[in-house]
Amino acid sequence: MRDWIHVDDHNRAVWAILDRGEMGETYLIGADGEQTNREVITLILEMMGHHRDDFDHVTDRPGHDLRYAIDATKLRDELGWEPQYRDFKDGLAATIKWYRNNEEWWRPVKDATEAGYASA
Repeated sequence: MRDWIHVDDHNRAVWAILDRGEMGETYLIGADGEQTNREVITLILEMMGHHRDDFDHVTDRPGHDLRYAIDATKLRDELGWEPQYRDFKDGLAATIKWYRNNEEWWRPVKDATEAGYASA
């Protein structure tokens, strides 16, 4: 279980902390977007037109934390930050749309990374 957050919401939270946060204080960034990894991958597959079971399940690493929970109350109450993407599906849809519309930006980086793995 993870607290998923849209990158734009995360970046706005970081700016809120830099602009209005108190030096030395800790502010946790979260958007109440708790989903399991399996829920996320099946939703991504469905949104991209694939079957929800179209992935290979791998065994989790030993000692892996089962849940990461974030309490962002301090960030919201003291700094007035709120996530724009309150619905996880909306944020994921926006992310998929961005990747589809910006392939010329990410494709060369992905291809170079995969070529590096292949040559190792």
